Amino acid sequence: MVEIRMRVNGVMEALDLEPRVSLLDALREHLGLTGTKKGCDQGACGACTVLVDGERINSCLALAVQYDGREITTIEGVGDGERAHPLQSAFVRHDGFQCGYCTSGQICSAIGMLAEHGSGAPSAVTEHLSADTIELSDAEIRERMSGNLCRCGAYNGIVGAIREAASGEAGRDVMEAVR
Repeated sequence: MVEIRMRVNGVMEALDLEPRVSLLDALREHLGLTGTKKGCDQGACGACTVLVDGERINSCLALAVQYDGREITTIEGVGDGERAHPLQSAFVRHDGFQCGYCTSGQICSAIGMLAEHGSGAPSAVTEHLSADTIELSDAEIRERMSGNLCRCGAYNGIVGAIREAASGEAGRDVMEAVR
């Protein structure tokens, strides 16, 4: 057993785990945070996406011991407890979910993706790599979210929700929540 400490959704947690326990299993089975879903358990679907120090990862591919001392945010830590995160509200308005299984991973991934975009990181479809700003077009959103699958096919609603959340006043709220 190995003792690890990590801040999960703002709370310092100490866990005694076998070194082979995935971050996903530590969150779900040891901390009871079942919002993060186990989909494929191979890193192919994105249902297990969480934020580590603000960056999105597939928690099924990560060993919990790798994240000792790190800040983990799951879907349970998104928003402020009193009100939904702007992306969560946008997903509801745009029907960006159907069965809901992938939604927690989609939202965590979208938060991380918007931070990546905001920092100027290009994607595979970015036309001008040296541009000062990169337009967040539907093609950019789709490419940047391509690691998150939705078996129900709610992609149009997901793209619409992200587009709305990233624009105007809602976009400022999202970027503040990302920071």
